[in-house]
Amino acid sequence: VEDVPSPRCPADGVKVRVDAASLNFADVLMVQGSYQEKPRMPFIPGGECAGVVTECGADVRGLKVGDRVAGVTMGGGAMAEECVIPERMCFPVPAGVSLAQAAAFPVAFGTAHLALTRYARVTPGQTVLVLGAAGGVGLAAVQVAKALGAVVVA
Repeated sequence: VEDVPSPRCPADGVKVRVDAASLNFADVLMVQGSYQEKPRMPFIPGGECAGVVTECGADVRGLKVGDRVAGVTMGGGAMAEECVIPERMCFPVPAGVSLAQAAAFPVAFGTAHLALTRYARVTPGQTVLVLGAAGGVGLAAVQVAKALGAVVVA
C-alpha cells in the first residue's frame, strides 16, 4: 500500500470518492497475473465501486458533483480512496440503496443481463437453468431471468 497522486478526471468521466468497492473473480485473477489482459505495473486493482462524484469532466452532462453513483472503472483503480469512471459506465444510486450494495451491482448484474438478453435472448415463459446460482453472476442471473418473465431452475 502506498500513496499515489489523485487520478485526473477525463473529459468524458467523473472522479468519485470511493465509499465501497467490490471484489470480483476477475480482480483476483488480475492481481495474480492470470487475467487475459495484463495491467501495466504498478496498478490499482478494482473494477467496480460506488461513491460520491467529486469532479466532472468537461463533456459530462448527466451527472453532477455530489451525486451518489456506482460504476465500472474500465481499467482498475476502484480499490483506492478515489477513482475515475467514464460517464457511460456510471449510474445513479437510488435513495434507500446503500453504496456498499450498489458497489456489488454493475459487473454481476451487467454480465447476467448481457448473457440473458443479448446472447440467450430469453423471453417470458422460457425455462432458464442457472448453474452456480450461489455465486455473484449466478445469483444475478436468477433475479434477471425472473424479471424477464422466465421460469428459473437453479
